[in-house]
Amino acid sequence: MVCLSTDKAVYPINAMGMSKALMEKVAAAAVRQGASGRTVVCTVRYGNVMCSRGSVIPLFIDQIRQNKPITVTVKHMTRFMLPLRDAVSLVLFAFENGNHGDLFVRKAPACTIEVLAQAVKNIFKSDCQIKEIGIRHGEKIYETLLTTEELRRSEDMGDYYRVRLDDRDLNYTIYFTEGDREEVKLEDYHSHNTRQLDVREMEELLLSLPEVQQELKDLNTNIARDTI
Repeated sequence: MVCLSTDKAVYPINAMGMSKALMEKVAAAAVRQGASGRTVVCTVRYGNVMCSRGSVIPLFIDQIRQNKPITVTVKHMTRFMLPLRDAVSLVLFAFENGNHGDLFVRKAPACTIEVLAQAVKNIFKSDCQIKEIGIRHGEKIYETLLTTEELRRSEDMGDYYRVRLDDRDLNYTIYFTEGDREEVKLEDYHSHNTRQLDVREMEELLLSLPEVQQELKDLNTNIARDTI
């Protein structure tokens, strides 16, 4: 069984993140309490799936179609960029490689919201203004996929991280006399410190998405129809 989680489960600040974080804990608890048989329980955690329901990309395209300003919250805000194909590959990877209690994360590039908006403008040859409207309730400036504690017990598998189950018991007595010097040297894996895409790279990624290709095809069809 592969449970689908989100970066919003790390340091959750809204209901979605909190409920996903609890789902991760329930899955881990089932493993620790001896879920047995042939069913392997593991979890995947990924960031924003591009062009999915609620994604900002369809909103930007719709604003361009209506010749409205493209509204962004904070221009330097960053988000992981994950095409649907990569999200599906992550789930399949978990099915093929998952052990009891594993958490899998796919490495992904990120970009600022300003870069994303400019790339969408360029693709659709728009001269719409990019308008900053300010951060909204429940939003973060950047998203975190793995905490330092999780990174410490993770395995780098190339395109993926595997995080082993935290199977410590509730005896915390040793931590009054022993600690972990290595963990303080690590930094969370988040959308500010992953590889950052520039506008050209973002355009290339957008143009590889079937949803964007269809939008461009529809736009060109409408332009041709209006010309005739």
